[in-house]
Parts: sequence; C-alpha cells; structure tokens
Amino acid sequence: MSSDILSALKDDMSGFSKGQKRIAQYILESYDKAAFMTANKLAHSVGVSESTVVRFAVDLGFDGYPSMQKAMQEMVLNRLTSVQRIEVANDRMKNQDVISTVFHADIEKLRQTEENVSREEFQNAVNAILKAKRVFILGVRSVAPLAGFLGYYLNYMFNNVHVITGVSQGEMFEKIVNVGPEDVVIAFSFPRYSVSTTKGARFCCSAGATVIGITDSKLSPLGQCCDHVLVAKSDMVSLVDSLVAPLSMINALIVAIAAKKEKEVAHTFETLERIWDEYDVYEKQVAPDDQ
Repeated sequence: MSSDILSALKDDMSGFSKGQKRIAQYILESYDKAAFMTANKLAHSVGVSESTVVRFAVDLGFDGYPSMQKAMQEMVLNRLTSVQRIEVANDRMKNQDVISTVFHADIEKLRQTEENVSREEFQNAVNAILKAKRVFILGVRSVAPLAGFLGYYLNYMFNNVHVITGVSQGEMFEKIVNVGPEDVVIAFSFPRYSVSTTKGARFCCSAGATVIGITDSKLSPLGQCCDHVLVAKSDMVSLVDSLVAPLSMINALIVAIAAKKEKEVAHTFETLERIWDEYDVYEKQVAPDDQ
C-alpha cells in the first residue's frame, strides 16, 4: 500500500461497500484525528462495527488495522499545522495521565528504534566519522539541541567539528560552501521536515562529502539524499516533538566513536580534569568525613 493512503481511498471509493465508504469519507475529511484513533474509536465515530474497520484495512492491502494506522500517522505527521498538532494531542490524552502517556510513548519509540536500526549502517556511519577530515553537523529549529549535543562531545574527540544551527538558509550554505570528499556531514531532520536541512545535505552530497542522516525514515526528504541513514523514531506530543529515540541514537554514536578512540579520549580528559580542577570549573565534591 502506498504511503499516500488518501489518494488510494479516493481512487477506490466506488468499489467500497456502504460501511466502507463511511470509513473512507471520515478519514478523508478528518485524517488528522483518524490517524490516532483505535479501531474501536474509529468504528464508533463512523457508526460501524469494529470488525468492519479491521476488514476495511485488510481490503486496502494492509496486514491489519495497526498497519493502516501506522501508514496514516506517517503521512499525517508532516502535514499537521501546530494548531492541529495541539488539537490531536489533546484528543489523544483526554482523561489520561499525561506523564504515563508521554513516557510510554517514548519507551515505545525507543523499542522500535532499537529493533529496527541497521547495525551495519550504524557501523558504516561510525567508520565514516572516524576517517573524516572535518565533521559538519546540521540541525535547525527543534532539532538544533540534538546537533549541539553531538557537537559538544565530538569536539572532545576531533579537532575540526562545525555545528551549524539556528542560521538562515543563506548562512548555512556560506558555512558549508567548502565541504569536500574528505568531509562528513551529519544532518538531523524530523517532521515537520526542514527544507534548509534537506537542501544543505543535497549540496554536501553533490560536493562529494559523506552525508549521514539521522531521521525517522529512509523515505523522508533527508533520508533520500544521504549515504548512510540512521532511522530513529520520533513522535508528536502536542506542539512539541519527542526526540528521545534520536537522542539515544546520538548517545550510541558517541559511545561507539569514543571506544574506537579510547587512548586519545583518555589523554584529553586527563588534561581537562587538571584544567577543570585548577580553574574551578565544577563544584568540588567534599567527602562526608571532611565536612
């Protein structure tokens, strides 16, 4: 089944039964809400049985309703305005404990990411970073903190790391204009996908750089123009994006790279510890007996 489920519904409408037409019409008119409904809730909203909804999903070519719902959600995430996101989230969380709902959703995204990430692709990304002459990290808008976090730790391990966040499209190209075949570019993009990040990644790819995309799908705008794609599931939580799984992916990258550069990293931190102690960078921990 094509991810463009709305087009499929329009094309097949004439062949649907009366009950199926009601389901299809509801999805076409309120896809932003339908994508996050259980089969039971969708059936109740439309006025058909839950089994009719399940059969409808199968007739469309899905394994079952969960598969159809996943396709709808993936389609919807990049279409919703901020106002629609708030409305959908409030509807999803109605009469539920917010903490439990958000935490359980994050745990599920972590589980999905851990199960589906390609270990080969991950190792290829690590090797590319280790060989790079320079590392450029692109992340704007809501994913800027991810780029900053990765850059913070890579700066301890490499001498030529450039974090590009919070800049206009013109400024981004000014900062990556000299990128070349010996460089690696790590780019972040999640729904709603940033146009400037995708354009920047395409430019770097055309310049011969190795581009690593951290995004929610290989079919995302960023995923389609990268040499290596690390898929990390994200989710919509009201007007904000859940980036727990992408952050865990970053943690894994940092740990894997640090393990390969163990001696250099140890030497760097031995020097830093002396500097931090001399200049009182951190609060000194006092043993209880010394108080």
